[in-house]
Amino acid sequence: MTDYADLLPIAHQAVDLARDIMRTMQPGVLTAKGDRDMASEVDYAIEAQVRAFLAKQTPEIGFLGEENGTSGATNGLMWALDPVDGTVNFVHRSPLCAISLGLITQDRSVLGVIDLPFLAARYSAAEGCGAHMNGEPISASGTELLGDAVVALGDYAVGMGAEEKNRVRFALTQRLGAEVQRIRMHGSAAIDLSWLASGYVDAVVMLTNKPWDTAAGVSIAREAGAMVVDQDGTPHAFGSQATIAANPSLLPAILSLVSEQ
Repeated sequence: MTDYADLLPIAHQAVDLARDIMRTMQPGVLTAKGDRDMASEVDYAIEAQVRAFLAKQTPEIGFLGEENGTSGATNGLMWALDPVDGTVNFVHRSPLCAISLGLITQDRSVLGVIDLPFLAARYSAAEGCGAHMNGEPISASGTELLGDAVVALGDYAVGMGAEEKNRVRFALTQRLGAEVQRIRMHGSAAIDLSWLASGYVDAVVMLTNKPWDTAAGVSIAREAGAMVVDQDGTPHAFGSQATIAANPSLLPAILSLVSEQ
């Protein structure tokens, strides 16, 4: 098995660059990306810096960024970056935003570094090496019952097709609300998955999967003992349609609620 942990120091250095930009630069001009969606100057600045750094440090690895797509090698390894996961939160000065850098190979996530610059938290993992927060080992919760579970729910949809997508999401919210202890919507996939890894929430339900959003968090959650799957229960991969995660005891009940019509 490839020792992906050898790439963790480089990933940490890349995220250090991003964190410094996010902490010192104002959002600046906002660029519309569709209905109620935008990118800030910070998104573009971070992506440009990290893309250039990783191209120099790991020229054999490709790169996928949320704002400007793919570049570099295409040999099966690819970095995936969300420069500001939770841009709306960041623009509104909420601390619930993150930098998310993952590594994908053969359709699966194998390494992740997530930094929450305004909460002094750094999450990291590499396949087979466990998950850590600020260098200390972390693990997902052992919650087994829906009535004891706090569930992080992905954002409602905006843009084209939002009405139909939200019909499904509203119905799911109603089902979850009738069964679980609490629902939380943080507005950041990276925070949802890293907080699952820490045991701060017991499950994550996102009816989407964008690799820059999920690659790092999926790796961290899995290394913390959570299972991460698609809506049909198959292991989560690059092409999955949804991102659903919990510990092995709780996951079947969560999946049952998700799949109800």
